[in-house]
Amino acid sequence: MSAFLNELLTERGCLLADGAMGTSLFALGLETGDCPELWNLEHPERVRSVHRDYLEAGSDIILTNSFGGTRFRLDLHAFGERCGALNEAAAGVARAEADSYMAETGRRVLVAGSVGPTGELMQPLGMLTDETAKAAFREQIEALARGGADLIWIETMSAPEEARAAIEAAGATSLPIVCTMTFDTNRRTMMGYRPEDLPNIGEGLAVTPSAVGANCGIGPSELLDSVLEIASASDPRTIVVAKGNCGVPRYVDGHIRYDGSPAIMADYARLARDAGARIIGGCCGSTAEHVRAMAEALKSHPLGEEPSREVIADALGKPWNSGVPGELSLEADDGVRRRRRRARARPG
Repeated sequence: MSAFLNELLTERGCLLADGAMGTSLFALGLETGDCPELWNLEHPERVRSVHRDYLEAGSDIILTNSFGGTRFRLDLHAFGERCGALNEAAAGVARAEADSYMAETGRRVLVAGSVGPTGELMQPLGMLTDETAKAAFREQIEALARGGADLIWIETMSAPEEARAAIEAAGATSLPIVCTMTFDTNRRTMMGYRPEDLPNIGEGLAVTPSAVGANCGIGPSELLDSVLEIASASDPRTIVVAKGNCGVPRYVDGHIRYDGSPAIMADYARLARDAGARIIGGCCGSTAEHVRAMAEALKSHPLGEEPSREVIADALGKPWNSGVPGELSLEADDGVRRRRRRARARPG
């Protein structure tokens, strides 16, 4: 872990990440099918305005506009050869806004280089080999480091093999690594990986993530169900991340809409902190308005007891992890969780 990240966590107790980059860019004119990463070069002022909105809302960490920045994803837009330039620009835009904000306010913030999945299937299910995956991630991650990222944020992963390839690639930069995965209604990723296995994702590698957690998914209630499992399976010193969608996605008038209000996301932030997360943010559908509500909620929230699934369900709606709406699954050993929770709250 970088001294900077450790200092901020010690100073602030928990850190607030940002919200959805894509949601914000669509509001600024990005069209479906466009390449968001191209805006780092063609419309950097718009990307900077998104970063500034999140910083002013209270974010301690902003993610670069590079989620689809591997050569594989950029090739879908015929921009694969510009991978290095687009990712370096993504980090540079975020770095410039973070530095400007810190100069104005004196408040320290972090730039996280966002790294999403390649969109390809790893062998034996697909054609993507471990070496090819590592090469693709290395190309992107080294560009993010050149552009000024403080840490590498690997997110929305489904296959543990692909996540490990990204972690290995990130290790060459010596930057801290965050790794989050996306879990579905069966309490698995699309490739069958379980939240309780995530704390061991770096086992056997030369580098291990500084933080692990869950992002995206079906909604904040479902995400916190995964966070409870990750926290329970983690060493008390593990930094757990919760970066949930703004409510549940619904298809309305030809568009995906999220039903989470700022008040709902404020409740989610408080519950995420009590569940053991020390880095908390929003994912799809989350705007600066939602992040501001989360910042205010965390600012005034004393660390509480780990919430039960019933408490989470009452506040956010019941998770669907059994595949049956309204039904909670898996009994929790609340005594074990509370003991680990108290240990995690102690400094050091």
